[in-house]
Amino acid sequence: MCMDISTICVHGCKKKFDTTGAVAVPIFASATFAHPGVGQSTGFDYSRSLNPTNVHLEDTVAALEGGSEAVAFSSGMAAVSALMELFSPGDHIIASDDLYGGTFRLFLHISQKNGVKVSYAAALEDIEKEITPATKAVFIETPSNPMMRVTDMAAVAAVARKHKLLFIVDNTFLTPYFQKPFSHGADIVLHSGTKYLGGHNDTLSGMLVVKDSVLAEKLRFIVKTTGACLSPFDGFLIIRGIKTLAVRMERMQETALKIVQWLLEQNAIKKVYYPGLKEHPDYEISCRQTSGFGGMISFSVRDGKTAERVLENVKVIKYAESLGGVESLITYPMLQTHADLPESERNARGINECLLRLSVGLEAAEDLIADLKQSFI
Repeated sequence: MCMDISTICVHGCKKKFDTTGAVAVPIFASATFAHPGVGQSTGFDYSRSLNPTNVHLEDTVAALEGGSEAVAFSSGMAAVSALMELFSPGDHIIASDDLYGGTFRLFLHISQKNGVKVSYAAALEDIEKEITPATKAVFIETPSNPMMRVTDMAAVAAVARKHKLLFIVDNTFLTPYFQKPFSHGADIVLHSGTKYLGGHNDTLSGMLVVKDSVLAEKLRFIVKTTGACLSPFDGFLIIRGIKTLAVRMERMQETALKIVQWLLEQNAIKKVYYPGLKEHPDYEISCRQTSGFGGMISFSVRDGKTAERVLENVKVIKYAESLGGVESLITYPMLQTHADLPESERNARGINECLLRLSVGLEAAEDLIADLKQSFI
């Protein structure tokens, strides 16, 4: 039976490990599992390898993305770190040049130290120029964080296939509800489950979804060996969050569109970055490869003092890092998510003292607009 994605969100995967008929997935709070006999196993031996709660989560996320398997991690950055363990010293990766600051930090301070080189490309043609015999993968985030640029996934996938490269897509911003990277040629899909999948600003998690079972086996070996596995308690919270993913994404997008229109009318706003705007340079690509534009908005105000005033004056909206939760959050990328990026590189990407990033929550649009309006005074 082929089910709508909203139904999969609510009911999850078909795999069950409980015989009581519990509607909610149980939390299997066991570090270890007894063997029925010598050389025998129930399929679960130690929670660092597999845990029934997390297996339900992994299979649910794999079903939502259209992948073969998913592997859960203790945070989004733990997932990226495990991903980088697929590569060896001397390998080269090409990444889109607008990425979450934590990913930049990992590439710059950890991957580089470990001998994996990362170069950055601003456009499709730049990706081909960066390819060398050592190149093993292309890593993109679309829409990008925080400038909301959109990458043509099918075009990148064609280049990756031509050169036999892994194509990795961070799908945190739009989730499988609005965007399916595997349908456009991705090999690995990454999520910070902390964000929209969890959706309540109350737990950390990360997910890697793959099409290839060989890749899944490698990733499971990495998480078993390095230990960045997800707690079953946190796995339960992410499962619970996914149940409302569809309705949250629709409502957040609806509110975001209203806020965007209001921002466009304000004299204090220099520019609004949102893929759902027809004047956005990547609008047509967005319409072609996604079913929605999401709830993330970035905008530039007239000067740094105005940005600080907004951050200090908002009351309903919280000045905090992260995104994708039911509470609206406003972030100052220059000082928060991208603080570790060298100033010259931040400025080159437009991440300056004027840029703010807004994660739209579930509050009434009118209340959020009123809060923004009073924050400019």
